[in-house]
Formats: sequence, C-alpha cells, structure tokens
Amino acid sequence: MTRTRFAPSPTGPLHLGHAYAALIAAHRGEEMLLRIEDIDATRARPEWEAAIHDDLAWLGVTYPMPVMRQSERHAAYGAALDALWSRGLLYPCTCTRRDIEAAASAPQEGAPLLGPDGMIYPGTCRHAPTGPRPKGVTLRLNMAKATAEVGPVSFTETGAGPGDETGVITVQPDDMVSAIGDIVVARKDFGTSYHLSVVVDDAAQKITEATRGTDLFEATPIHVLLQRLLDLPTPQYHHHALIRDPNGKRLAKRDDARALRVYRDGGWNGRALAQRLMASPQTAAMIPTSPLP
Repeated sequence: MTRTRFAPSPTGPLHLGHAYAALIAAHRGEEMLLRIEDIDATRARPEWEAAIHDDLAWLGVTYPMPVMRQSERHAAYGAALDALWSRGLLYPCTCTRRDIEAAASAPQEGAPLLGPDGMIYPGTCRHAPTGPRPKGVTLRLNMAKATAEVGPVSFTETGAGPGDETGVITVQPDDMVSAIGDIVVARKDFGTSYHLSVVVDDAAQKITEATRGTDLFEATPIHVLLQRLLDLPTPQYHHHALIRDPNGKRLAKRDDARALRVYRDGGWNGRALAQRLMASPQTAAMIPTSPLP
C-alpha cells in the first residue's frame, strides 16, 4: 500500500500551493495521512490548525484521525538526537547568522557558498563532543564524519527534481560535505529541526512515498543520510512543481490574495477548484477568486 502525507504548518492560511500539495499526496497515496508541523510554538496558532482541517474538507481531501502533531513528539526527536550524539556525530554551535556570514565571507574564503540550509557552515564550532547531550542549544551534524560512516546516499525519485531528475539518484560523500555542510539538526528554541523531525515522523507514520515541492529536492540527500544513520527506512520521493504567481515567484502564506478562504468566500465549490487546480497547475495563480458564471 502506498502511504503518503501532507504536512502543513499552522502558521497562516493555506493557499493554492498547499492545496496542490495536498491533492498530489491524496492522488498518489492509497492512504494519505495529515501531519501538523507545529514545532514553532511562537508562530503556530490553534485557529490556523482548525482552518487546515476546514480547508481540506472543503477540497474533498480525507485522512484518518487522530492526526500526528509534532509538538507532541519531542521525546522521539530527543531519542534520535541522543543516538547521534552518543556516536560523536553532533556538536553544539553558538554561532549567529551574522557570525556565519562573516566567517564564510572572509577574504581567504571567497564568496559564501549556499546549500539547502542557506550559507554552508564554515565549521567554526566543530569539535568532538564530550559528556551528555546539552539541552537548549543548537546542534549540528558533523557531515564529514557522518558521510564517512554511511558512504554514498541514494533515493528513488518518482517525480522530477529541478533538473528533471528521475529514477535512482546517488549523492557522493564529498558532494555532501562541500555542497551541504554541517546542517542544524536541533535548534535551541525548538529542540529539533525540520530535517530531523521529518525523518523521524515519516518513519513513525510508515510513509512509503514522500510527496513535496521541488524546493525541497536538494534537502533529500540530508534526509536519506539521517535515515541511514538512524536505521530508518527510506521512502521513495515525488517532488512536484510549485504553484507560482504571474511573476514566477512561488506562493507564500503572506500572499493572502490566493488563500483558500478567499476562494471559499468568493463562491467556489472546493471540489471544482481542486479539479481546476489539478487540470492546469501551471496557470493556477490565474484562477479567479470567484467562479465564472
């Protein structure tokens, strides 16, 4: 059985891009699960979580209850971090974004290199960890040490990455080190990170195909590496196109003009909007907020 998931954050209204992602997951999975990614307690709101359920019901997207909520899974994330820490794969980092930018921009370093997490960390705090895992601090993965344990990472892509990649994709350790670097696996304010949480949660929900936008394609080798390190299964991945505005910019939650609630208020039937969206995602941003007579 193919099991997929839709994993929104309750930090604002769902828009056409979210609707397309949910519909893709529902279309490709014999069972689609909903996961609420609410680890950012400063931005997550109960009203936005309630709106997610309302919008999905309006679109005709169904899923089993109860749903997984990341705010209830810190013990699972802590256990994964403990496993990595005990093998000397993590280290605490006190660098600010400005510190990283200054170090990466030093004259001897040249222009800062960018990876899936932004500027590639220059390794300022990298050292062998000692003692128990510290809490309430940022933790980074020692990418060179991690890839030395795992070797090349491979995953099956059933959609199309930014370069229309499909089939089995393999990334070599040297590329992981140079193009990705020491990624954050736990933020001091969250106690985890997106990369760690998504890997632990996909395994817990027994996801067999992770559907998501092409903006996350470059992060996939990170997730496969963590799966290998934590002895978790690797699902196949299906990266789909993003819904973009007429200027080519992907939709964001701050783009309230394309929020699903606007289309609901404009008189659209949710299933009709879903059909229109799936039939022509390339022109989705041009769908009028009120259906044509």
